[in-house]
Amino acid sequence: MLQFVNTALNTFDDLVWGVPLIVLILATGIYLTIRLKGMQILRLPAALRYMVQNEEEGHGEVTSFGALCTAMSATIGTGNIVGVATAIVAGGPGALFWMWVAAFFGMATKYAEGVLAICYRTVDKETGHVLGGPFYYIENGMGKNWRWMGKIFAFFGAGVGLLGIGTFTQVNGITSAVGDFFDSQKSWTVGVFGREYSAAVLIAGLVLTVCVALVVLGGLERIATVSQIIVPFMAIFYVAACVLILIVNAQKVPGAFRLIVESAFGLRAAAGGTLGAVLLAMQKGIARGIFSNEAGLGSAPIAAAAARTKEPVRQGLVSMTGTFIDTIVICTMTGLSIVLTGAYETGLEGVAVTTYAFNQGLPIPAWASSFLLMVCLIFFAFTTIIGWNYYGERCLEYLSNGSKRAVAAYRFLYILAIFIGPFMTVEAVWTIADIFNALMAIPNLIAVLALSGVIAAQTNDYWKRMGKQAK
Repeated sequence: MLQFVNTALNTFDDLVWGVPLIVLILATGIYLTIRLKGMQILRLPAALRYMVQNEEEGHGEVTSFGALCTAMSATIGTGNIVGVATAIVAGGPGALFWMWVAAFFGMATKYAEGVLAICYRTVDKETGHVLGGPFYYIENGMGKNWRWMGKIFAFFGAGVGLLGIGTFTQVNGITSAVGDFFDSQKSWTVGVFGREYSAAVLIAGLVLTVCVALVVLGGLERIATVSQIIVPFMAIFYVAACVLILIVNAQKVPGAFRLIVESAFGLRAAAGGTLGAVLLAMQKGIARGIFSNEAGLGSAPIAAAAARTKEPVRQGLVSMTGTFIDTIVICTMTGLSIVLTGAYETGLEGVAVTTYAFNQGLPIPAWASSFLLMVCLIFFAFTTIIGWNYYGERCLEYLSNGSKRAVAAYRFLYILAIFIGPFMTVEAVWTIADIFNALMAIPNLIAVLALSGVIAAQTNDYWKRMGKQAK
């Protein structure tokens, strides 16, 4: 039965993540890059500056940096550690190159999402909460006749949180890492759902469930507060560890870059023929890139809408930095570490691939490097879990017309999903996540393209005003 379910999921995954969706994602990013005149390059310095300079004016619930950290708490997770590993194992080193391509054009898409989030956000009259995201810019930007498409996005958005990025993939990554570190030989096992699991996995799952419940019950402000503390610290800590691997193995870095580029274009066809190798690398690289940085997915605008700002363009730039940090910086560090240590050729899967890279690459005992990676993974995945709970609740709130009972039920199911996450298979977990990502991205990308004129107008107006102020 499980084999049949896995086969069915893989078939559907190949269908939704086929050439049409890959073309749609890249075409949207390319179109916006051209229309916005390559702003992800020209305006990146300003974006990085705005990232740490909060506005004093404007209405919202959290600072721009707080909104960015909330969004990044949902993006920096197992995708940066486990997702990169699964992409390279399945698609070869060339998958990392296509992650870069997707991220470069994705920066323009993420910018556009941030602009629209502020342009079309609204305020709940009962609670006073600032609400925004794709469902609002679909309804308020494209018109009431398109409300049905906003509902479709909200449905799949809630599903992504509950069954994809938000729960199973993150919990599975955390508990697998804990189990491998504390009980790699499975000396202490417990029978659950007819299978044997390490006691360390079960304990980690229970502790994680309790911690998530304590945070998500506190709402956006508590999520933003926790994210602003954990995300910057752990991102710097993880990147520093990867940089150390690159320094220790500096002589292998040029060869790793060469291998990545050659594999991306089928010059080293290790995946069954040149064309097959390229298509597989593209599919896995773009899919995991979107999973990691969520550009085009439509999730980040939900957090961006709550930012305390009056300038859509400014928040769009801040949102754009999330993709740069997530994929161009952090995923690159992970990918290079895996390629130059040959971890992707070991036959391992999931977090074990990155663990092998850290064990081989860092000049410290294996147990210490494994522990270091486990801690990073736990904190990254934990913040993703709480960030996606917020996204999922906002999606369900829109879908149910503000029903508090529906949101409360979703919160309960979310916590339940955290509990059962450790007992899902790695393959099934990532396949389900890919499917929901694709179905969520389609309506959002349609809306971004339809409202690209608004994005361009807002951008031109902002820089004209900034130019006049400079004079």
